[in-house]
Amino acid sequence: MADTSANSLKAQYQRPDNIPFPADNLYSAEKAQLGKMLFFDQRLSKNFNMTCATCHNPSLGWEDGVPGAFGGQGKFLDRHSPTILNMAWSDSFFWDGRSPTLEDQIRGPVESPNEMNISMDEVVERLSKVNGYQEMFQRVFPGAGITGDGIMKAIATYERTLVSGTAPFDRWVMGDEQAISESAKRGFEFFNNGAGCSECHTGWNFSDNKFYDIGLSSADEGRITVTGNAADKHAFKTPGLRNIQQRAPYMHDGSMKTLDEVIIHYIAGGTPRPSRSDKMIVRPMTPQQITDLRSFLESLTGEDQPVSLPILPY
Repeated sequence: MADTSANSLKAQYQRPDNIPFPADNLYSAEKAQLGKMLFFDQRLSKNFNMTCATCHNPSLGWEDGVPGAFGGQGKFLDRHSPTILNMAWSDSFFWDGRSPTLEDQIRGPVESPNEMNISMDEVVERLSKVNGYQEMFQRVFPGAGITGDGIMKAIATYERTLVSGTAPFDRWVMGDEQAISESAKRGFEFFNNGAGCSECHTGWNFSDNKFYDIGLSSADEGRITVTGNAADKHAFKTPGLRNIQQRAPYMHDGSMKTLDEVIIHYIAGGTPRPSRSDKMIVRPMTPQQITDLRSFLESLTGEDQPVSLPILPY
């Protein structure tokens, strides 16, 4: 009976067979390659000192390894850069969900005065002077030329191809009982039955794509600034857990350096206040349960291939 239960749980976290792309921005290899070039091109920042990879570093789980993102104007930002892994399965973007599409999200950091600090029109003007880009945009977007819309669609297409690699956990789900430790197996069971983690961290990417106040002491008011709904005060998006070992520090403000700190926060239930999610309750755990839970989370780190840098046209 326990075996059936475990298999039923495993089925909820199976890797998908393909990447979903929206009908108005379908995949092509050339579009993804163009997007990759733009992702790593400093011409998308006013002072030629940032790229998308500045805050979304492939060596750091596609985050940046610091509590608050480092802006292009020499200023640390209040929020930690979220990973862009597995964004093809997300339905809103930024920690507060203010962008409804990945395409729309791209405009945010490019035009933010504290980040790349350049208008999309100016980016178009710069790239339009580059013969190589003229030729590529003409092939990918026939008749349209270089446009802000095309830039955002190309980068979004590339970002949707960034999928975390097969992890030991995935091999276990597929039937390899030796792929993860007994501690990780116990941690998976506890993750789903007892620890409360699976109430929000659901599906193969371990995120329900919803927003919660988890009782962090940060003054950042989160999603309420988008919706105006009092229930969204201090609420932030549930992050996926894939490749979580590579993505410290944790939380929207990067306030926690280790997975143990994160687990301990959930044990305590967070800061009580009217907006705190009712899912946040005190959840006592034994030292062994904490170890098992951490072992399970560590089993979610995939075997990713090195990312080659594109040759940019000049």
